[in-house]
Amino acid sequence: MFNGPESRLRKALNKKRPAIGSWLQASSPTCAEILANAGFSWLGIDCEHTSSGIQGVEAVARAIYGRDTALLVRVSSADTLEIRQCLDVGAAGVIVPMVETTAQARTAVAAAKYPPQGVRGYCFGRMNDWGSRFDEYAASANKNVVVIAMIETRTGVDNIDEILSVAGIDGIFIGPYDMSGSYGVPGQTQHPLLKKAYQTLVAACNRHGKVAGQHIVNSTPEKLGAAVELGYTFICLDADIILINQAARAVMETARKSFNLK
Repeated sequence: MFNGPESRLRKALNKKRPAIGSWLQASSPTCAEILANAGFSWLGIDCEHTSSGIQGVEAVARAIYGRDTALLVRVSSADTLEIRQCLDVGAAGVIVPMVETTAQARTAVAAAKYPPQGVRGYCFGRMNDWGSRFDEYAASANKNVVVIAMIETRTGVDNIDEILSVAGIDGIFIGPYDMSGSYGVPGQTQHPLLKKAYQTLVAACNRHGKVAGQHIVNSTPEKLGAAVELGYTFICLDADIILINQAARAVMETARKSFNLK
């Protein structure tokens, strides 16, 4: 666990090399295993917009343990206990939604780091093999644990330099739909106001040496190429439910054509 996908993800983030992941929204360990076996470097289980709780996070962590994929958790908020629990059951880091201020960023980092950098509590758990590797995990956790701030509002964009100045924030992940609502153009994720905001965020990441993240839905080579050109390196492709939906519809379309069905 200590020289595995968690530390490899950390190295990719530090060097701003592409780190390709996907969302887990079905709360299914089986889906997580399948995506991990496909080669994603990280998977993010969504505990903000789904029914997934701490037991679901633990089940997914077990499912992909030993594979070359790090687990990140999109927590419901910058909540100290929730962040602590997710890390203790085996997550490599957290993606924290709706970060708008330095105070929220500091709270998230403090929850994810052991003293003196933070307030995370020590214990025996999955993350340290139930205490058998306590010393090794405790010594490496603050260096390896990932904290990504989701920027989803106009206020977050306005405060981006202050947010990225918080030690322990590794980068940002843009939430385009919430941001479009914040700018008064709900659903128009390619509106000129949003495009300008994206540029502001990526430029700030470059100034601070932090990674910029983007969710690419219905991914294509063209969309991936555009993301790379714009400077995104923390990339989320689709989601388990999107990939299942696309594959199911594709095989049914093939079946309809083969059997001449309407």
